Amino acid sequence: MTPTLNYRGTIAVLELGTDENRFSPEWLETIDTHLDAAETEAQALVTTGVGKFYSYGLDLDWLGANTDRGEWYVGTVQKLFARILAFPLPTLAAVNGHAFGAGAMLAIAHDYRIMRSDRGYFCFPEVDIPIPFTPGMAALIQAKLPPQTAVTAMTTGHRYGGPEAAAAAVVDDTATEGEIIDAAVNRITPIAGKDPGTVGAIKSTMYRNAVTALLATGN
Repeated sequence: MTPTLNYRGTIAVLELGTDENRFSPEWLETIDTHLDAAETEAQALVTTGVGKFYSYGLDLDWLGANTDRGEWYVGTVQKLFARILAFPLPTLAAVNGHAFGAGAMLAIAHDYRIMRSDRGYFCFPEVDIPIPFTPGMAALIQAKLPPQTAVTAMTTGHRYGGPEAAAAAVVDDTATEGEIIDAAVNRITPIAGKDPGTVGAIKSTMYRNAVTALLATGN
C-alpha cells in the first residue's frame, strides 16, 4: 500500500504502508513528497507502519534487477536518512512491528522511538546477509546508539524485542499495539511548535558527521 499522511491536530502521522514497506524508488518518492508537506503544515512528525511491519528496508528485488543503478539507489536511501536525522521538526518513530536493516536505520534517524511491547523485532542483520554497512549507515547508527549497544547491534545481528530494545536504549519506550500511536502523539506533543529553522540548525550541527557521510554516497 502507498504511504499516507494524516494529522492528529498539528502532528503529522506518516504511515509507511501496510506490507513490508520496502524502499522501492516509488515508495521513496512518495515519502519525500509527504515529508515536504509535513515540514510546511505540521509541528512534529510521527512515522509508523500498519500491522506486522514497520519496515524491512531495502528493496533487494528491485536492487537485484537494477544493479547498474545501485549507487543511485543507496544514495537516495541515505538522503532520506539524512533528511530525517536533521528534520526541522521533532520526530518520533512508532515502531509497530518488525524493523530490519534500512527500516531500523530509518527509525534510528528519528529523535525518539517507541516500540510495540509484545511483538516485533528491531534488528540490523547486515552481518548475516552479509552486506557491510556503508560509512554513512555506520555513522548514523553510531550517532544514535550507546557505543556498546552499537557494537552488539552491528556486529552480531541481535534481534531486540521491545522491552530489551528499551533497556539497551535502542528505543525510548514501549507500548501495546493499540496504544502505540496515542503514546507517540502524547510524547511528542509537548515539544511540538519549536522554531523549525532553529531545530533544523541544531540537529544539523549535532549530527554533522553522520549527515556528511550519508550524503557522500550517490552524488
